[in-house]
Amino acid sequence: MRDISVFSGSAHPDLAAEVCAHLGVPLSPSRLSRFANDCLEVQLQANCRERDVFLVQPLVKPVQEHLVELLLMCDAARGASAGRITVVMPHYSYARSDKKDEPRISLGGRLVADLMTAAGVHRVLTMTLHSPQVHGFFSVPVDHLHARRELAAHFRRYDLTRTTVVSPDLGNAKEAAAFARMLGAQVAAGAKQRYPDDRVSINTVIGEVTGRDVIVLDDEIAKGSTVLELLDRLRESEPRSIRVACTHGLFAAGALKRLSEQPDVLEIVCTNTVPVAAEEHSDKLRVLSIAPALAEAVRRIHNGESVSALFDADRA
Repeated sequence: MRDISVFSGSAHPDLAAEVCAHLGVPLSPSRLSRFANDCLEVQLQANCRERDVFLVQPLVKPVQEHLVELLLMCDAARGASAGRITVVMPHYSYARSDKKDEPRISLGGRLVADLMTAAGVHRVLTMTLHSPQVHGFFSVPVDHLHARRELAAHFRRYDLTRTTVVSPDLGNAKEAAAFARMLGAQVAAGAKQRYPDDRVSINTVIGEVTGRDVIVLDDEIAKGSTVLELLDRLRESEPRSIRVACTHGLFAAGALKRLSEQPDVLEIVCTNTVPVAAEEHSDKLRVLSIAPALAEAVRRIHNGESVSALFDADRA
């Protein structure tokens, strides 16, 4: 491929390198430095003039540092006369700030989208947004991929004749239903209520789970409190087996350890949209790569081909 430059921020360079390997292009070097006053500076150390520039940077901890680094990378590419700037952001953490459910609350999902546009971004490639409406916060085109194909390919190795895909809440039920259709499985959902002090309560599970092989599906697992609460409700119905799956395995505050210690959880499956620290690994954890899907989307964007064909494949 010609006239393409791929740069990585410091958030997930391994994923960027894997995407470049699938594309057959080198990962272009960049330099991040910090001044004595704690300000950051970014230099893109490869030619960008009139090139199709892709900047790979999920927003992961420390989110604010990685966000500012991304904005500086965008500004550097714009100042270097890039022909087009596409942000490859597998995880958009500010997507959780998508509604005004309390007085005088900020909408970070929209604000950060505006910041990226102001920094010169022409297009965004992301994966499994927390809420579909966040797509509309961007004033530039957004290609919103899902990890359903990768997750489905993993679970098809098992006998799925008595499988139920369970969403932790009704908000994610549409995603769970789409995934269940791919597996030929049933779908169920928890009735969740979240309290102001960040407590989570799931009163019941709507759907058939008794004596069935359950796959708990969520978009992301951070502290894991919702999944752990759901497991308590599921046990009341005595499922035959339980597996847990998500796209973004954040696993904050020891969540992976707590989930791994649940004796009836056979497996925890996530993708590499975010890096999983070595100390967070578990014998029950399976990390699937979404680099091939991102690389194919980058190739199609660069060549002016339809990216929606990837969405159609997700529905298959």
